[in-house]
Amino acid sequence: MSRPAAEIICYCFNHTRADIERDYLQNGRSLILEKIVDAKRLGACQCTVKNPKGS
Repeated sequence: MSRPAAEIICYCFNHTRADIERDYLQNGRSLILEKIVDAKRLGACQCTVKNPKGS
């Protein structure tokens, strides 16, 4: 099953699948995912609260 490009991947920072794919193609790696990982490390992630599907 293919997932839609508009699917929100990060509810904390409102990034979609298409945002992350485009970021990866432009930079050779995903700077968005690196930012998300850094934010999680600092405790700035609220996915369990903001994601309607849970954590």
